Amino acid sequence: MNAAASIVVLVTAAANIGMAVADLFRARFVLATSADVDVPAGWVPLLGVAKGAGGVGLLLWFAGLTLLPALAAAGLVCFFVGADVAHVRARRFGTLAFPSAYLALAVASLCVVVAAP
Repeated sequence: MNAAASIVVLVTAAANIGMAVADLFRARFVLATSADVDVPAGWVPLLGVAKGAGGVGLLLWFAGLTLLPALAAAGLVCFFVGADVAHVRARRFGTLAFPSAYLALAVASLCVVVAAP
């Protein structure tokens, strides 16, 4: 486990846990973006739980676990592919950068946790 790998996993986990909190507290910007991409407001807390679980699962990598963090990262990759699809489908290209950045973090974390010994 090198420093760069640790930073990638830590940033991804923190970003997802932070957004999970925003989802669970139904922040205005979250509700507005969700409405823009036709995601029902009732789904927002559930999506927050998924993001939070992914972030916490990634943190287990620091405890020496490998399978659960890899599954968490893979889940986040799938989640943010879906988010990107939702943005493209709704033609909300102005906000596409955000889920795409989270997708890039999830992919990087998946590579790190799978490749790490």
